[in-house]
Amino acid sequence: MPSKTNSMRLLEARRLPYRACEFPADIHSAEGVAQALGVPAGQVFKTLVVVRERGRPLLVMLPGGTVLDLKLLAQAAGEKSLRMATHKEAEAITGLEVGGISPLSLLAKGFEVYAEEVVLSLPEVYVSAGCRGLNLCLHPSDLLQVTKARTARVAKPENRGEEET
Repeated sequence: MPSKTNSMRLLEARRLPYRACEFPADIHSAEGVAQALGVPAGQVFKTLVVVRERGRPLLVMLPGGTVLDLKLLAQAAGEKSLRMATHKEAEAITGLEVGGISPLSLLAKGFEVYAEEVVLSLPEVYVSAGCRGLNLCLHPSDLLQVTKARTARVAKPENRGEEET
């Protein structure tokens, strides 16, 4: 296992239990991580960087198998319009590689954090430890408390080419 990440140190300093879960670092999707770890995709949360017209970007945690609904997020955040950061922008904004972006690693940077409200109904969630190939499994309430994330309905199911009915 790699040495301790800042995310692990943060959770330990706050005496919050977690499990570190390694997977191949070339997996960059929540669905791929879920498959590698043998857990439901809906419990593996990806962190997306979203850019506002003015002001600091937002971080949004979504479960695997979903995509961000920018209109719902804009409503929740009180913004007129938002856009997804490109991979290059996300890495420049966070200082972390795409596939390893974690709100736990970015607490000191003052990002406003949102989480898809389904997080409240899960027994445990998996989020990046701040580097590719390592996720942390923890209780959703601990994740929300530490990140000060607001919950809102901001995700919709991923459309995999099926006709919408």
